[in-house]
Amino acid sequence: MPLKMSVMQDVIAVSLNQVVGSPYCIESDAGQKVFDRIAIALEADRLVHVSFRNVSALTATFLNTAIGQLYGKFDVTTIRSKIKIIDIDQGDLELLKAVVDGAKLYFKNREKNLQIIKGNLEGEYEDQ
Repeated sequence: MPLKMSVMQDVIAVSLNQVVGSPYCIESDAGQKVFDRIAIALEADRLVHVSFRNVSALTATFLNTAIGQLYGKFDVTTIRSKIKIIDIDQGDLELLKAVVDGAKLYFKNREKNLQIIKGNLEGEYEDQ
């Protein structure tokens, strides 16, 4: 009788409060620290539990850097299957969903969006 083998993936816990060193998750630099940890875990094909426990302030800027830019590096299926968000309150969850929706749209048409941004910036400088 063949042996059944189950491969148990290790879970990497990423506590925003611990990575940032504060309950205030507001700056993009702090978000970059979180992104770096999550990206390393995903590259190693690990499961990631992102904990929002003891986070008292959260901004879209932080989330865009910490979570949103994952959609530029990894496919949606990988992100959905490997990342679990835990300990998040309803208001923060709604903000996270809005950031994720925006990131998906942006990265789906990244080149087109970059062209639009570049064109808008060039137009601003020509007017001066």
